[in-house]
Amino acid sequence: MTRARRLCTGKSAVDRFEDLDLEKIIPPSPIGLIREGLGLVELAKFLWRFPDLARQPRGNGETVLVLPGYGTDDLITTALRTYLKYLGYLPLGWGLGRNDGRVRDLVGKILKRVAAEYRRTGRPVKLIGWSLGGFMAREVARERPDRVERIITLGSPVVGGPKYTVVAGNYRKMGYDLDAIAAEIEKRNQVPLDVPVTAIYSKRDYVVAWQACIDRVSGNVEHIEVRTTHLGLGFSPDVYRIIARRLAKPVRHPGKQRE
Repeated sequence: MTRARRLCTGKSAVDRFEDLDLEKIIPPSPIGLIREGLGLVELAKFLWRFPDLARQPRGNGETVLVLPGYGTDDLITTALRTYLKYLGYLPLGWGLGRNDGRVRDLVGKILKRVAAEYRRTGRPVKLIGWSLGGFMAREVARERPDRVERIITLGSPVVGGPKYTVVAGNYRKMGYDLDAIAAEIEKRNQVPLDVPVTAIYSKRDYVVAWQACIDRVSGNVEHIEVRTTHLGLGFSPDVYRIIARRLAKPVRHPGKQRE
């Protein structure tokens, strides 16, 4: 039985989390990174629960573009993409090397990749983004909702950007104004997402504050809590089960290109 907990969908998401005070969100302490290693336990759980995972809804060759988190590359998403291929999807790595956090530049490149797949297949692309990858997936969909069918984010800081993550101090040392970045993100979030989003998060995340993973604005975001670490989000059988079921769920109202 899955240990995931579906908390809210649609407008109820806003009601459920409207009392979150952004000023009180505390970024995880670097000390907690030691516990992130526990996420590797999910690999053993994956093998144990593979019979159940093998019975999940199957795809029909649809393109699924998987975006890695900050400081990682396609290698980190290999297990997830292998599982999606087993289910019958066409999973693709982003092919951009290490995610160096240059969001504006990377989003532009992802948009080109999505456009190429859209032209090739004639169908919108499904996006899965881990951590910062999920943030960028949302921005791609915000720009071209007509080319994105669905988004699934894993521990993605949709509020504040790096401000509420364990690497906040590193960004400050590099001269970034985190308050200015957070304000810009808040402004961007006022443009509603037309594409359905499933936001998977964990209160055991020691990289991104879980409160920063909550979209309090968009009305078509489903938030699902799981019990694993930030690293574990990419290997958890609970997460894989959710992903399989959401990818197979029909989308009735695909987005239109924003004027």
